[in-house]
Amino acid sequence: MRVFGVDIGGSGIKGAPVDLERGDLADDRYKVLTPQPATPDAVADCVKQVVDHFGWSGPVGVTFPGVVTDGTTRTAANVDKHWIDTAAGALLTTRLGGGSGRRPVTLLNDADAAGLAEMRFGAGRGRTGTVIMLTFGTGIGSAVFTGGRLVPNTELGHLELHGHDAEKRASTRAKEDEDLSWQQWAHRVRKYLAHVEMLFSPELFVIGGGVSRKAHKFLPLIEGIRAEIVPAQLQNNAGIVGAAMAAQAARAGGPPTADGSPPAAAPAPQPGSVTARGARSVVDSPVGWPDAAS
Repeated sequence: MRVFGVDIGGSGIKGAPVDLERGDLADDRYKVLTPQPATPDAVADCVKQVVDHFGWSGPVGVTFPGVVTDGTTRTAANVDKHWIDTAAGALLTTRLGGGSGRRPVTLLNDADAAGLAEMRFGAGRGRTGTVIMLTFGTGIGSAVFTGGRLVPNTELGHLELHGHDAEKRASTRAKEDEDLSWQQWAHRVRKYLAHVEMLFSPELFVIGGGVSRKAHKFLPLIEGIRAEIVPAQLQNNAGIVGAAMAAQAARAGGPPTADGSPPAAAPAPQPGSVTARGARSVVDSPVGWPDAAS
């Protein structure tokens, strides 16, 4: 089955159809630069450009670099502040298809999407302990899993490290802006990982984002961390794959299973029973999934 995924980042917006049986892109991804300023309307136009490039018709999953609840974006650390408290899921659905319903949008946090993909198809597959996915790019995104279940919107890139947001010191942008060597940057990343490890004691760190393609240049330089540290197997495509997973789950009308796969069809209610609440709206944020069972 193919579903479309779009990954909105601070520097680029990329997307492609995803083969959800293989957990990989079904076509070469298409990327455009994130507009500056990255206002909701300007970014929505770019998302439409990416989806239109493939002539896609059907559900679309979209990631956002910030907190997302019920289709509304609550923070905007690396995009325009007008995103705060914007009904972004509805905005994107309208921009992509108007009232036709041809391309309903499911919106979720970018690192959460990448984490879901890695837990189902990549480095976190089969892990049941605490796993933390960290995406290094314009900022630092995070996805925390315990028992295979997502703890949404953790935003660990904003933990304080030496008086600064960690992402201001240890993101890929910080490395580029300060012209840090791999050794210098790895030293900062090690301090950040040590801080996160002290707080959560994970069994595994999965390092994602574009820099994961160059993991051999910095991961061997990181010492003194008890948890296993591995690069994301889906590398910088994890967000696109996770976005498509979210759209598929929303289309099925419920939360995914613990590993991020689509829900099974719900049994028909028995006569006299209390029926379950209705299916989730296609613009509802999947960040509510961990609590859906209750």
